[in-house]
Amino acid sequence: MTQFHLSPNDLPTAWFNALAHLPVPMEPPLHPMTREPVGPADLEPLFPMALIEQEMTPTPEIDIPGAVLDILRLWRPTPLVRAERLEQMLGTPARIYYKDESLSPAGSHKTNTAVPQAYYNQREGIRRLTTETGAGQWGTALAFAAAQYDLECKVYMVRSSFGQKPYRRMLMETWGAQCVPSPTNDEASPGSLGMAISDAVADCMANIDTHYSLGSVLNHVLLHQTIIGLEARQQLALAGETGPDVVIAPCGGGSNLGGLALPFMNDANVRLVAVEPSSCPTLTEGRFDYDYGDTAGRTPLLSMFTLGHDFVPPPIHAGGLRYHGDSPLISLLVKVGRIEAIAYPQRSVFEAARQFSLAEGKLPAPETGHGIRAAIDEALACKETGEERVILFNYSGHGLLDLAAYGEFNAGTMADG
Repeated sequence: MTQFHLSPNDLPTAWFNALAHLPVPMEPPLHPMTREPVGPADLEPLFPMALIEQEMTPTPEIDIPGAVLDILRLWRPTPLVRAERLEQMLGTPARIYYKDESLSPAGSHKTNTAVPQAYYNQREGIRRLTTETGAGQWGTALAFAAAQYDLECKVYMVRSSFGQKPYRRMLMETWGAQCVPSPTNDEASPGSLGMAISDAVADCMANIDTHYSLGSVLNHVLLHQTIIGLEARQQLALAGETGPDVVIAPCGGGSNLGGLALPFMNDANVRLVAVEPSSCPTLTEGRFDYDYGDTAGRTPLLSMFTLGHDFVPPPIHAGGLRYHGDSPLISLLVKVGRIEAIAYPQRSVFEAARQFSLAEGKLPAPETGHGIRAAIDEALACKETGEERVILFNYSGHGLLDLAAYGEFNAGTMADG
């Protein structure tokens, strides 16, 4: 294993704005009642004006506030790691690199956007945040960020994950957040991210001192995550690589993939690959259409790939990928062919995650395992052809709080979903 590190002085000071580089314009979000394009005033009850501006601006780069950089430096820059032991195990001529985002306080990439979202809300005088979370990575990230800015935080956690992953709830509570299962009105339902978004938005709208925070999907969230790919570009140069041949990441709402891949979107020879669960195949089997971002229809309609806002996925362990829709930005790039999308069943993902753990010694989150599955398959294809491709994937979070899932896999009782 070889690691490539940047100094704190090399931390990117501006985010990459993909909106300035799209091959065709995005369709605007529509108001849920009027079906007219939403404007800033429609979003003010939910978000601070700085994030609304970031959602819409075509500015190619957006400066990262110094106060945000000060907190990001607690764990950033993160290392780029060459997975040499995995390469040897696979017998591949490919060179496999991963960006280790598991080192954040919350254990995943989600903290990269939680911190700026909390900062902008606190700066606007907001005292309380509500949000949804699937597997709990986003909820823990926002709980951490809210604590840094002395904000209250309430997290609506998808009910199936609330039962599967109690330690993430405990971590949120340790950072001062309140975590409750969603849906709040149906204890028999496994829940979904769409339902949890409905609960969080309803809470926000009922409280004047409260804003809503979203961990994926929207443009400003993907913007904040591009710090991952911006660092990776510098680190690949340190490794002596001219760049990656393929960039791979899991995709549920889009922040995982967008953070690593979008800074490479203008590199025409670089393939960008989104990986999703076959039990929630939004990009691979969904329709491209306007749909609500939540189940109850409280959010604006977004132009995206969707399985339908009332779709409830099976309770697979990759709770962060159980979303009926996808980022409009990622969806557009899939539609025009700039991003490829593939889907895998749950057991295949855990087989790859275990193989990675045996080789590299790190236990990935179930979401992260989807990207690892695709990276391994890409490396095995290189073994067949003899090509020396450079494969880069997002090691987006650790699985140390997902041990019940690994126990089920090890016991042979895991379903494919």
